[in-house]
Amino acid sequence: MHRITIVGSGFGALTAVNTLRESGLSADLTVVSPTAEFVYLPALIWVPSGLRSGDDLRINLKQFFKRTGVTHIAAEATGLTDGGRTLQTSAEPVANDGLIIASGGRFIKKLPGIEHAITPCEGIASAQRIRDRVRAMESGTIAMGFAGNPNEPSSMRGGPVFEFLFGMDQQLRKEGRRERFKLVFFTPAPNPGNRLGPKAVGSLLKEMARLGIETHLGHKLKGFTDRTVTTEGGTFDADLIIFMPGMTGNTWFDNTDLPRSPGGLLQADAQCRVPGFERVYVAGDAGSFPGPDWMPKQAHMADLQARAAARNLAAECMGREPRETYKVELLCIVDTNDRGMLVARNEKYNFVLPSMRLFHWLKRFFEWWYLRQYR
Repeated sequence: MHRITIVGSGFGALTAVNTLRESGLSADLTVVSPTAEFVYLPALIWVPSGLRSGDDLRINLKQFFKRTGVTHIAAEATGLTDGGRTLQTSAEPVANDGLIIASGGRFIKKLPGIEHAITPCEGIASAQRIRDRVRAMESGTIAMGFAGNPNEPSSMRGGPVFEFLFGMDQQLRKEGRRERFKLVFFTPAPNPGNRLGPKAVGSLLKEMARLGIETHLGHKLKGFTDRTVTTEGGTFDADLIIFMPGMTGNTWFDNTDLPRSPGGLLQADAQCRVPGFERVYVAGDAGSFPGPDWMPKQAHMADLQARAAARNLAAECMGREPRETYKVELLCIVDTNDRGMLVARNEKYNFVLPSMRLFHWLKRFFEWWYLRQYR
């Protein structure tokens, strides 16, 4: 019986569990994560408006683990020894015959004054802070922006910021107080959303102009205070700052010999293997993968990589050559709380469908469809 350990309990980790069980491999599966919970991060955008609560997005995984025969260890990974065969954790060492690292990424928080900004995709508590701050404001300026990892530009997650931004505009209009607020979008990128494709960039900026959302683009960020955002292009006032920094690897990677990318992520090949380590794989935000410069850091891509990683690990354990590769695909609905713009991109095509109510409801349907397997 093979012993397979999976680090994390997010999109990539749970997809790896399902894929391994579907592979026909006879294996003891162990998942190591701080809690037996899955947080559906794509729906955090609906927390500020009250469309979703924290309890709606927090899924208890105990029954899922029971159904799939998974042993869960409530701990944090702290290191890796024995050439990858022993995962060190805050609870106990965990021996394995194969390892999949899907522990996500870590936001880079080095900008001076970044403690004054809320990073929305850090979890439910952050989205609730935005909700509570906006409820308490009678008027003011709300600034939202994102940045990348200077050593690995693709390691960023800017898409949700567009959704928080457009969702906030719609929320304030619905509450009848939009005219008392200034919304400002900022980023060092001159063409924000470029990974979505040129047409999407134009559509997003055009929509901001139509809604009266000010932009501050193409200037390197210098820092924040509790009332200002400062860039190399100037300083502007902000009563609430919502900011998504670039991403890098988890701190526990420093306690391993695993190869790292320039941006601090785990190096991976086209089969999601970590080079130089036998039967060690990576999926999702934790890894740096070969592919086009627009390859996204999003849940869908993590699922695709985890599926390839799990199939390859199962093949290795059964004495076969690991040949599975992942499809590079960006698929998202930029939601505004009641409408959505559909963006799809792969290596063959890139298209954008205009905002409509149908796509908002499609995004909500997908949430239900995706989560039903874990409830």
